[in-house]
Amino acid sequence: MITNFLQKVLGFNDFLFGGIDKLIENTGFPEWVCDALIDSIHSIPFLFIVFVFIELFEYYYANKVNNFMKNSGKTGPLIGSLAAIIPQCGFSIIASSLYTNKLITRGTLIAIYLATSDEALPVLLSYPEKINLVLPVIGVKLVIAIIGGYLIDLFFKTALDKNATEEIPEEGCCKHDILTDNKINLWLHPVMHTFNVFAFILVITLILNFFIKDTVIINFLSNPDLTFKILQPVITAFIGLIPNCAVSIALTMMLVKGTITFGAAIAGLCSNAGLGLLVLLRKNSSLKDSVYIILLLLLISIISGIILEGISLTGSSKIF
Repeated sequence: MITNFLQKVLGFNDFLFGGIDKLIENTGFPEWVCDALIDSIHSIPFLFIVFVFIELFEYYYANKVNNFMKNSGKTGPLIGSLAAIIPQCGFSIIASSLYTNKLITRGTLIAIYLATSDEALPVLLSYPEKINLVLPVIGVKLVIAIIGGYLIDLFFKTALDKNATEEIPEEGCCKHDILTDNKINLWLHPVMHTFNVFAFILVITLILNFFIKDTVIINFLSNPDLTFKILQPVITAFIGLIPNCAVSIALTMMLVKGTITFGAAIAGLCSNAGLGLLVLLRKNSSLKDSVYIILLLLLISIISGIILEGISLTGSSKIF
């Protein structure tokens, strides 16, 4: 049903941008440039619709989720993971603030980091032909987050302060106010966010298309050597630690284009906690604890990616 709906929207999209597509094709630009421009422009309506829904969710439910998280107790990793799979601007920032004020456990924080997908889901939804990747990405990250969060809480206890109060940072991505009641943002922020993500998609697609046209990157990444396949998740997991939404966009676009494996994409998307890591490093009174959390996040992401690579290489999972 969802696939049929997206296909109809895709058809309308082709009709809407038909004239622009022909104009781009007649510019005389190389084919790889024209393809990047057309693909990126076609993603704009999908991105805007998704970001409007995200903004509405934040407006009506962000405060409720925030308060629910503070009282989650032992169910923190489960509740945090389920909340984090919903794309929300600044949720990892809120989680970092809650942790540094001793309101959630270390396991809950890392579960949220692992589950959050930043811009991955909106980007995937902007490519209806890749809709089959949405559930595997969300489902696998959710399982990793829940298991990882509970294992960390099992082996590493966190002392909570029930009387503490948190100070939520004022800004998230796009200089966006977090937990705001300003109705103007219901439309303004989706427009800003759509433009920013569109710009990232265009730049990344141009870069990927440039290499793909000569099959340089394809030949490199399709290296059948087992050691290289295992190294992919290690490399992407380290890249994922870069606190910028452009990283999740790049990893998702590389997955869509087939230039990295599913396991490598998951490893990078799991370690990519966005601006949450910057808030953790800035607000946590213990630098040692912050480094410890980042290392645990990186380790879980790498191990998960390698396991997925192993499953893929054995041929037991066709969905990847």
